[in-house]
Amino acid sequence: MATLIDINTERERHPEKAHKPDTEVMRKPKWIRVKAPTSKGYAKTRQIVKDKGLVTVCEEAACPNIGECWEKSHATFMVLGEICTRACAFCNVATGLPQDVDAYEPMKIAEAVLEMKLKHVVITSVDRDDLADGGAQHFVDVIEAIRAKSPGTTIEILTPDFLRKGDAPNIVIDAKPDVFNHNLETVPRLYLKIRPGARYFHSLRLLEKVKDRDPSQFTKSGLMVGLGETKEEIMQVMDDMRSAGVDFLTIGQYLQPTRKHAKLERFVTPEEFKSYETIARAKGFLMVSASPLTRSSYHADSDFAQLRAARDAQPAR
Repeated sequence: MATLIDINTERERHPEKAHKPDTEVMRKPKWIRVKAPTSKGYAKTRQIVKDKGLVTVCEEAACPNIGECWEKSHATFMVLGEICTRACAFCNVATGLPQDVDAYEPMKIAEAVLEMKLKHVVITSVDRDDLADGGAQHFVDVIEAIRAKSPGTTIEILTPDFLRKGDAPNIVIDAKPDVFNHNLETVPRLYLKIRPGARYFHSLRLLEKVKDRDPSQFTKSGLMVGLGETKEEIMQVMDDMRSAGVDFLTIGQYLQPTRKHAKLERFVTPEEFKSYETIARAKGFLMVSASPLTRSSYHADSDFAQLRAARDAQPAR
């Protein structure tokens, strides 16, 4: 379990959650357990990230797949700092007053991508409600820096919702990332409890806006399960995503970071995940990744290759 104290600065990591009562921690079933990372590949990736002073969501969100991904030199870079202006009940990223934006970060990430020889890279960020454009231009700067140094690398972005930021998303869309990802995270009924700073239909509209503005751009979104949602609610979100033109759906198990975070209601079985995958494919998604350990950027490189192949195999319209 992650702690509420950031050991690097000894500051309180989740001050908004400190007053909340502790919740029961459920014992993980065998299908959700992973080994601690110890490989040479993991150590090499960790050193590159450290040397360049970069932040990864792999570390900040306490991702269970970090050992497997970093062994293969797959890291998801988190831009715009490591402190988020939101306080989502499920998230382990620190909350508080963000630092100034690092103007050199795009170049540092581009150098890391080149050094790691990445064929596909995922860029995400904290929410920056304090910035006039929500960090949109910074995303563009990162995309352009990567393409300047590694023109053959495909780029996937996982963006915040740009809530109340006007036309800011348009400049990111116009930068033409290969995949534009924005996670809905959960069903509408649970938004007030799980994602209080966001709005379900705004997030859905953001994904729809990408397709309206650039139909050739792949769109992607993800859900967590185990928070108390019903199967019927998940199926309705699938329909909403398809109406917005979403190409790629990820579904993974919610894992409670600390006793102060949103309570884990249950572990969803591998058989249920398989059922969700079957239903989603029947609804028309080009690509579906649904398993207990699925995360937004898990196997993103190989999944992108399958996503592109699936579209190429479609009849011409």
